[in-house]
Amino acid sequence: RDQAVSNVEVRLSVGQCVRTLTTSKEKEEVTKTLHTLTSYLDDRPQSTITSAQRAEFSRAHYTRTLQFLISNINADWLQLLTVAQCTELWDGLFLRGPPDQSLLVLMDGISSMSSPSAGLDRLVSILERFLQSGRLTVLLWTRCQGTGPSDSPQLRETLLSRLVALPDLTANQLHHHNKTIFLPQQYYPLLARDMLTVLERTCQALRGLKDCSLTFVAQALGKACVQGHIFGVLAPHLSCCTLSDMVWQRVCWKLLENVPERWLESVLTGMVQAVTRPDALSRIMGNLVLKNKKAQFVITHKLLLLQYKYETRVLSILLGHLAQDRERRPLLIQVLRSLCQAWANPSAVRHTPLEQQLYVSRALLLCVGLLSDAELQELRSELLQCMLGGMQSHLDSSVVRVRRMGMVVGECLSSRMDVNGAKLKFEYEHDEETEELLSLMTPLSEEEAEPLDDRLDLPQDVKGKTVPSQAVPSQAASVAQKSGADPDSELDSDDELTPYDMSADQEMSQAAPPRYLRDCLEAFLSSEDPVRVDLSLRAIEGLVRKNTSTAREVSVELSKVLLHMEDRYNTVGFLSLRQAAMVALTVTDSVTEYLTTEFYSMNYSIRQRLDILEVLIMSAQELSQPITDKGGPSKAIQRVTMNTPLYPGDDPIHWRQVVERRIQSKTKRLSKVGCTTPTPNRYAPVAGHFFFPLLRNYDRPQVTFDLLGGDHLVLGRLIHTLGLLLHLAVNAPVATQMGRALLDFVWAVRYHVDQMVRRGVLFAVCSVFLSMPSQSLLVELSDQLFETRAWLAGENTGQNNKVKSLMLLYTRVETRLLSQHT
Repeated sequence: RDQAVSNVEVRLSVGQCVRTLTTSKEKEEVTKTLHTLTSYLDDRPQSTITSAQRAEFSRAHYTRTLQFLISNINADWLQLLTVAQCTELWDGLFLRGPPDQSLLVLMDGISSMSSPSAGLDRLVSILERFLQSGRLTVLLWTRCQGTGPSDSPQLRETLLSRLVALPDLTANQLHHHNKTIFLPQQYYPLLARDMLTVLERTCQALRGLKDCSLTFVAQALGKACVQGHIFGVLAPHLSCCTLSDMVWQRVCWKLLENVPERWLESVLTGMVQAVTRPDALSRIMGNLVLKNKKAQFVITHKLLLLQYKYETRVLSILLGHLAQDRERRPLLIQVLRSLCQAWANPSAVRHTPLEQQLYVSRALLLCVGLLSDAELQELRSELLQCMLGGMQSHLDSSVVRVRRMGMVVGECLSSRMDVNGAKLKFEYEHDEETEELLSLMTPLSEEEAEPLDDRLDLPQDVKGKTVPSQAVPSQAASVAQKSGADPDSELDSDDELTPYDMSADQEMSQAAPPRYLRDCLEAFLSSEDPVRVDLSLRAIEGLVRKNTSTAREVSVELSKVLLHMEDRYNTVGFLSLRQAAMVALTVTDSVTEYLTTEFYSMNYSIRQRLDILEVLIMSAQELSQPITDKGGPSKAIQRVTMNTPLYPGDDPIHWRQVVERRIQSKTKRLSKVGCTTPTPNRYAPVAGHFFFPLLRNYDRPQVTFDLLGGDHLVLGRLIHTLGLLLHLAVNAPVATQMGRALLDFVWAVRYHVDQMVRRGVLFAVCSVFLSMPSQSLLVELSDQLFETRAWLAGENTGQNNKVKSLMLLYTRVETRLLSQHT
């Protein structure tokens, strides 16, 4: 009953803390709540939390608490804490609790969080401290002791996957921003050192008559060997520790026995390549080849007969391991028979690669060299049959290297068997390959083997990196002593200093501006901090133009948020900042389809519809700027290149064209209608996407928006916007279709009652005349030209000078078109 009451108290306390963090905006209250959560991880004697309450919190509430913290990583209350408080309270909850739960939550949070963002940077920093502070050792040792809560096989497999695949998961999420400690060449040696620490603690526990389980460590070792070779760190230390300590040997044997069979091959392969001597392999493995069928198949068959990529040193270690123990020597005889069959097989000589034949020959000679005299006498007939049949198969080959290989192996076998005192002797060319085969009959001595001490320098390298940092205080002290030798030398130097001009200084904000677009989006959606919203609004335009790839991912969502944003905090320059951000989004990743669709949607205010039109105009203006190619030739050079002939006598231009060109250059004209120099820009290919969607639903009245009804202001601005979009598309291929569509649209409202709409119609007609090509005006708008003249003549009666100027413009255009037509 007391246990149940304690569990209820813990549940109520944690729930209250979560509710407080969700709703609170006071720094003191947030700090107190985080202290309360942290107290459940405090196991010091003076702690007020009982061990039962700590166990209940770790069992039922710790994971959910961390998930809640990650889900609120961009909350406003977190911005209230100082850097020291965040490190102690927020980060401490991840670094002081059960390490297996912390690792799972951190890896899930990193995998699910958008990249890049400030929240992701915080989680990556915590994971880096998690690895550097030895939490992996605590995780493995907790599993060895069996003190953690019981879990399911699925959860254990998930933990193993996150533990071993950490470099892959972080690389997939962080890409080029990955930390050095997460790289495979740094992480797997770190994991190996943590395993060594756990194995040392296990040996100490066994000496103290305490039980330990190496199942989880063995599973982690097996899975890690599939991902990367960690025996480069493990094998030298295991060889040294097992040299004179039987407890270490038994721990190593038990560790390998607990490796699952699906990973046993990777473990054995890595270990065989990492050890330097057969006796070291025997001390680490024991008689595993006799107890485990999978290990026996890998050692005696797969590594010797099916694979041929290993060095001769690996073969020597494998066969030496089988030959060192009396119980394993029958396996050596078995291997010898298999090697003899493979070497003497005629089909294998003809069809297997030459490298594999050389590999089998090396293994055969090494195996024969390890036989005792009694075993050699017992196997004499089999070896003689192998020698004769194999030599015949090799000498029948047309490949010189195969024949030479058969001669060398035959000589070595006959010398080892000493048949009737007669030895075979062939004449062949000696090279490195033959010399290596001949040397295999004499195994390495104890002095020639690689010493173990040369491989045990990893801890010293790690310690050596901290030496320069320890010398810094002494250097600083020496500098201080030198500077303090004459304290009265510069007492009056401050009087000669000129004060700085601080009139243009600006107040620095305590909050840092956002560095990622997703942080700005998060601030706009959920933050109620005016400073954070202001900083995000001021930084978003630069972030959009700088990070174009990220902007394309969130452009529509960010445009939607900006379009609906209101000035809740009286931000200085709010409208211009918001407009600049929307223009940057439209230019970087065209959200024109979204803006033109939302223009006719319901539940938008007049201000929002006018904002859409202004954004479209400003975006089109920016896109219509000429594209400058700094690396290409200048216009002058291009003009000379195009117009100047290669040779003066080959000029194809007729003399009449030369005279006409001179007359045109000396003739003065008041204006040239529709004649502009075309320049490439980014607006011409997408002009139709800006223009035509705005003409889609103008005649469909809605409940809150009636363009042809009472919304005269929006109609006038729309017509003016369409005229500007057409004018910016001058010389574009789509300009003709745009001009015809615009004239058809404004013709229906040319007699509108609102003066602003009529002015917009006049501007649109003027834009049509100025933007469309001259030949297209007469061909496409021949009927509308005369109607336009009659309308302008009627508007000219009693109107202002603008209509008169437009009438004069139309007259000139008409005169020019008629002259061109005739």
